[in-house]
Amino acid sequence: MGKSSFLQDFKAFAMRGNVIDMAVGVIIGGAFGKIVSSIVADVIMPPIGLLVGGVNFTDLKLQLKPAEVVDGVEKAAVTLNYGNFLQATFDFIIIAFSIFLFIRLLAKLNRKKEEVPAPAAPPAPSKEEVLLTEIRDLLKEQAGKK
Repeated sequence: MGKSSFLQDFKAFAMRGNVIDMAVGVIIGGAFGKIVSSIVADVIMPPIGLLVGGVNFTDLKLQLKPAEVVDGVEKAAVTLNYGNFLQATFDFIIIAFSIFLFIRLLAKLNRKKEEVPAPAAPPAPSKEEVLLTEIRDLLKEQAGKK
């Protein structure tokens, strides 16, 4: 297996439509995630923080061990930063909800496409029409024999 065969196979794989579509989706998803994170951190969380007493959620932490000075060197406190976790959880919930709404919209649009009724088939002829057709055909047949 030569080097050029490997490169040709990779090029064929990479240029397939679904791979490129997926790459575009990942890039757009990353950008969308940044927008949602900004909305959550900069727009939604500050008012919620005010409602709960002026708290900045990213600053919330539980101190497990206080900071200390040992031999003139300050050791940082050991903390459990649950505020960052809350922030990430809010980000996730809003992103998941946004994706849910988008997929729901797409499903609704697809349903509308499927609901377009096909033209109705003409109704079957009634018994009278069938009988009249037979009579007509018989009369034509008799007229053709004369």
